[in-house]
Amino acid sequence: MTNAEPQNLPEYLLYIGGEFVPASSGQTTHSVNPYTGADWATVPEAGPEDVNLAVAAARGALDHGPWGQMTGRQRSKLIHRLAGILDRDADLLGETETRDNGKLLREMQGQCRMLPEWYEYYAGAADKLHGETIPSDKPNYFIYTRREPVGVVAAIVPWNSPLLLLTWKLAPLLAAGCTVVVKPADQTPVSALEFAKRVEEAGFPAGVFNVLTGGAEVGAALVAHPGVDKVAFTGSTEVGIKVGQAAMGHLARVSLELGGKSPNVVFADADLEAAANGVIAGIFAAGGQTCIAGSRLLVQDSVHDELVARVLARAVSIRLGDPLDPETEMGPVAFRAHLDNILRRCEAGRAEGATLLTGGKRATGHGLDAGFFIEPTIFTGVSAQMSLATEEIFGPVLSVLTFRDEAEAVSLANDSQYGLGAGVWTRDGQKALRTAHAVKAGTVWVNAYRAVSYNAPFGGFKQSGTGRENSLEAVLEYTETKTVWVELTGATRDPFTIG
Repeated sequence: MTNAEPQNLPEYLLYIGGEFVPASSGQTTHSVNPYTGADWATVPEAGPEDVNLAVAAARGALDHGPWGQMTGRQRSKLIHRLAGILDRDADLLGETETRDNGKLLREMQGQCRMLPEWYEYYAGAADKLHGETIPSDKPNYFIYTRREPVGVVAAIVPWNSPLLLLTWKLAPLLAAGCTVVVKPADQTPVSALEFAKRVEEAGFPAGVFNVLTGGAEVGAALVAHPGVDKVAFTGSTEVGIKVGQAAMGHLARVSLELGGKSPNVVFADADLEAAANGVIAGIFAAGGQTCIAGSRLLVQDSVHDELVARVLARAVSIRLGDPLDPETEMGPVAFRAHLDNILRRCEAGRAEGATLLTGGKRATGHGLDAGFFIEPTIFTGVSAQMSLATEEIFGPVLSVLTFRDEAEAVSLANDSQYGLGAGVWTRDGQKALRTAHAVKAGTVWVNAYRAVSYNAPFGGFKQSGTGRENSLEAVLEYTETKTVWVELTGATRDPFTIG
């Protein structure tokens, strides 16, 4: 394998109103391959005028174009068609994502091969959204409700799993009949523009799907735009709070999928080999760059040494390298600034008194020098007050804490501002359920970790966010409920009393 990139970089354009167009400023930037450290694609830098054009295109498609007049069945056919195109091109899209964010090809292609399942599921929901008839307490009225699309959606997508997390927003909002302006992360802009080609091929009307690439100022302008009816954001809690505040400035609805510091709780009676494998999956798969990373290992004190030894043995043998190589087990982190931040967090952990068992530094040699690699890292002797236990690092850094009994395990698990995911490992089914019910997290895996599906709701408690993605609950996030009262008799009444 080589770290070289092609000399002639592919050039991309914005996608607005069904057309690929340059940014109004004429400015461009480059996407950097985290493995090579080199530019690999040229993308436009959108500006405020492009935001206005994209929102206007989305509004026009909804209010004046064919999309707003389509039945659920007609939308369903288009979504099904898109699913077929994505199935055909899954491997190409996965490779694009790997070049953009440095994650393993097997992971990104695996995610892209899953995408059609989401679109097929929501295609089936598009013609099944319905209201209710309500028994009236007034005999002269017939009352019913309608589910109507919330309107124009701004979808702000992160860099760690761009197309999967876009899909968690796009598939249900299309089923609901909304239109969208997508803002991918400025570190990973290419896959959304490649995706736009597939949307166009599927035959969606112009303006239904729009993509703006650029920096944080583009996202800020989009979120604050008065023509946006809902903001769907995935990213850090810090940025999510700002996004929510900006959206509320014009009373746009908001759903936020934010950060996590998820506990992986291992009891003494667990299958320790399975638990160790789950710990590895939870923190070192995807290089720890996932909101549900099991970054806090809570292990019962009597099996601490045995479990940590198992995890350590596997961690030091993880193969780092070219993420396009099928033999690689962990690729680079997504960009240089993120690498530097992870290294600073590791130094802070050492300064606080935690024991660095392995890792904690940049990985070099064996073809890794040009990339943004960090060694798989494990800290033991971590207390609940240390930054290693409280702050999201978003990298391959595991913090190990111990507990004495079930009550302390639950207390430690819940001692966090976050509440996105959690794992529970035990052979005792009753204890598993007690713990799963007591932990304050949106998703709890029992004797497993890091599984998701289109039909299982996903979202967080506390500062891990608001709203739910996936399942039929997600479609409702993109609808408004309208209540219709129909007077049945034609009789007049006193206009100065409530009906």
